Amino acid sequence: MKQYYTIIKLFILVLLVSFGGSLQAQSGPPKPPVGKRWVLNPDFSDEFNGNKLDETKWLDHHPTWKGRAPGLFMSSQVKVADGYLQLKGEKMKQDTLVKIGSKEVMFNIKGAAVVSKKTALFGYYECRVKAAATTMSTTFWFSGGGGKGPKGCDKYHQEWDIQECIGREGDFKGKYFASGMHSNAHYWYTHCDGKRNDYRASQVRFEDTEVASKDFHVYGGWWRDEASASYYYDNQEPKHQKFYDKITDKPMDKPMYMRLVHETYPFPWISLPTDEELADDSKNTVYYDWVRGYELVDIKQSNNSKLESEIKLYDEAVFFDVPEINVLASKSLKIPLSYKANEDREIVLRLMNYDDKKVKEIRFLAYAGYANLIHDFKTDTKLKPGKYKLISNLVPVGGDKKSVLDINTLVIHVKQ
Repeated sequence: MKQYYTIIKLFILVLLVSFGGSLQAQSGPPKPPVGKRWVLNPDFSDEFNGNKLDETKWLDHHPTWKGRAPGLFMSSQVKVADGYLQLKGEKMKQDTLVKIGSKEVMFNIKGAAVVSKKTALFGYYECRVKAAATTMSTTFWFSGGGGKGPKGCDKYHQEWDIQECIGREGDFKGKYFASGMHSNAHYWYTHCDGKRNDYRASQVRFEDTEVASKDFHVYGGWWRDEASASYYYDNQEPKHQKFYDKITDKPMDKPMYMRLVHETYPFPWISLPTDEELADDSKNTVYYDWVRGYELVDIKQSNNSKLESEIKLYDEAVFFDVPEINVLASKSLKIPLSYKANEDREIVLRLMNYDDKKVKEIRFLAYAGYANLIHDFKTDTKLKPGKYKLISNLVPVGGDKKSVLDINTLVIHVKQ
C-alpha cells in the first residue's frame, strides 16, 4: 500500500510542479540542545496516505470559528486522497446567511479548516505544502490557550502563525503574501475595561522569487519556550523571534491547537478570489503532503513510537561537528556527537592510534530520533600525546561490522 501511494505522489508531482530546487527542500528538526533528542509526536504528525482524514487526530472543521466572510469553512471541502490532505476553495451556488452570535453573516465562498484534537506545547512543527493558486490562504498555525492575565481582571489569548500565504499576486496591498514565508505571533490581550488589543511580535519573513503555488515548500517553526520561536523555510538559515512581552515575560505559556486553514482574507488588503479561479481545479486546491510535530526528550529516554521507522524519516548517520579536535592527555575523552536514527540503534566507537592499532572500542545504545550529546569515552590508561582516530559505526542493535549503516571519523590531537 505504501508503494502505491509513493507512485501516486510521484505521478502528481510530475503534473503539479516542475522538478526544481524546492523538491529537495530540507525537512526535519534543527539540531537539538545537548543532552536532548527530537522524537516525532504522533498527535501532530500525518503523512496523509489514507483515503480519509484520521478522526483520531483531526477535526474537519473549526470548532469555534465559521470562517472569515465571505469564506465559510465546510467539511465538504476537506479530502484526503492520492497521498495528500486537500483543502479546496469553491464558489457557492448561492449566497448563504449564517447566524453567528446575534448576527447573520453572508457567505458565498467555500473554505476549509482542519484542526488538531489535542493541544501542543513547545516543540518543532513543520509541513510540506503547495499553496492554491488563488488569493485564498494557505496556512499552518496554532491558537488557543491563554486565560487570566497578570492583573486578574484582564485576559489573553495566544496565536502562533508559522506560515500564512496566498497563491497569486494581484493589484492589492498584500500581494507580497504570494511568495516566501510569513510568520507572526499574536498576544490577544483584553484589558480590565474590556478593550481588546492585538499585540504582535515583529514579523519574520523569508523572501522568494516564485509564488507559493508554483511548488511544494517546507515551512517549520520551533516553539522554543514561552518567550521565543525560530522559523525555517526550505534550505535557508533560520530566523528568530521574540514574542511580545510588555504585559508578561512569558506570553506564550499555554498549549495550543494546530490548524491547517484555507480562508478568504479581507478586501482590499487582499482581493477576493475570482469565480474563474475558484472553478479551476488546477488552481483552487491546497495540497498538504505531510505535517510533522516533534518533541524534545532526554537522550536516554526510550520512545515507543515507530513513526520514524515507518516513514524512513532520516538518512541514518553519526555526525561530528568538526573533522578534528584538540584534547589534553587524560583517561577520559569528551566526544561531542549527534546522530539520526529511525529506530533504536547502537553506536560503536573505536579509538585507533595512527599506526592503526586499536586503543579501545566501546558500544552504546542510541534511541530512535535526532540526538545531540557529549559522550564520555573512557580509556584504560592515560593517552600518550599524539594523533588518534575515533571511528564511529552506526549498527542495528546487536549488529556487527557486516551490518554497519554509517561510518564516520574524528581526528583527535592529544596534547600534553
